[in-house]
Amino acid sequence: MRLSPVMTKFILHWGEMGTRWGINRTVAQVHALLYLSPQPLNAEEIAETLAVARSNVSTSLRELLSWGVVKPVHLLGDRREHFEAMKDVWEMARVILDTRKRREIDPTVSVLRECAAELKDAEPSDAHMRQRLLDMLALLETLTALYDEMQRLPKGTVRGVARLRGKLRRVLNVKAPD
Repeated sequence: MRLSPVMTKFILHWGEMGTRWGINRTVAQVHALLYLSPQPLNAEEIAETLAVARSNVSTSLRELLSWGVVKPVHLLGDRREHFEAMKDVWEMARVILDTRKRREIDPTVSVLRECAAELKDAEPSDAHMRQRLLDMLALLETLTALYDEMQRLPKGTVRGVARLRGKLRRVLNVKAPD
């Protein structure tokens, strides 16, 4: 596949952003390529297009499959497995948020609960630490509850809520911070 300058720019940027989000650069670049590609690609095409090792592409595809943002596709007359990325960005964001919540937030909430419970009858000198842990736990539980509520809404409603942005502040009569 031949990349246009715009495709190259986006793929490189997505790879850079991936590293900032804790994702391997090649994983993010493979995802960007599949997202932009008008047709499914096989691993060899991906490796050749991105000029990366085939083994690196295989590892990247396994990671993207585990996230649920890429799926295998079988093409008639071709025994090789091809891959395509989710095309619906809202659904892709939902899947990524679900995965991050399951991998990062849920275990953190569990550890915070355990730590707070262990400090329940602790020395007075540990009261400050226990309160900090409870504050963090309350924040994550509140955000998780909000996230769970948003997940129960139909996709169209979530898009509408996201588009409200500044209007919500006016409806609630809350002044924007300076």
